[in-house]
Amino acid sequence: MEQDKLLEQIVDAVRICGAIILHADRSMSCIDEKAGHANFVTTYDKKVQEELKKRLLAILPEAAFVGEEEENHVSVAKGYAFIVDPIDGTTNFIKDYHMSAISVGLSRDGERYMGVVYNPYLDEMFTAVSGQGAYLNGASIHVSSEPLCNGIVLFGTAPYYEELNRKSFEMAYDYFRRALDVRRSGSAALDLCSVAAGRAELFFELRLCPWDFAAGSLIVEEAGGKVTTAEGGRLTLDAPCSMLATNGQEA
Repeated sequence: MEQDKLLEQIVDAVRICGAIILHADRSMSCIDEKAGHANFVTTYDKKVQEELKKRLLAILPEAAFVGEEEENHVSVAKGYAFIVDPIDGTTNFIKDYHMSAISVGLSRDGERYMGVVYNPYLDEMFTAVSGQGAYLNGASIHVSSEPLCNGIVLFGTAPYYEELNRKSFEMAYDYFRRALDVRRSGSAALDLCSVAAGRAELFFELRLCPWDFAAGSLIVEEAGGKVTTAEGGRLTLDAPCSMLATNGQEA
């Protein structure tokens, strides 16, 4: 399929699923706990994922599908694969705190190829195709050119991994002393897009899964930023890893 049409169809599917989040009846949402502290899944996580899977595989039937709420995850090493978080920021969603997003990454032979992140509450659709730049609602976006001392730092607390909690806050304090301030949104996908859009200069989290960053990390890179693991290594789409996304300035 022609590249622009493929992206357009993915965006359309994501927007339709965003309406499910936007019009959710929380009184009808059953909440279950998963492994790890404050790790929840709702009826709507599953509902959005099922709808995304149906629509995305109708667009690209040959693709594999890796969704957060699936028990078994297939390999993304060969061919196309959708890597999907149906609601990134589930705790925010449960609390009606409007910082949640649908994140859809499309990989090709194990490499990030397309990324779509949508915040339905603000109607902000972030998109990127490898080698073609990053966009917000169709307008080109670029990372900030400010140094860290004039920057905002975003971070995730790795809440599901208690052994990383203290180190996360120690790093946040270190960055707080070197930057203007720190922020914690509860959605890694949206934090990555904030770096891409020049709203913040750095984001880190000490453990994320591929569906958390498959889309957002590509959007940062296509906006001119830099994304590595916190240790400076290469991202992998087949296992959890740490994350450091910057505007390219020294962190």
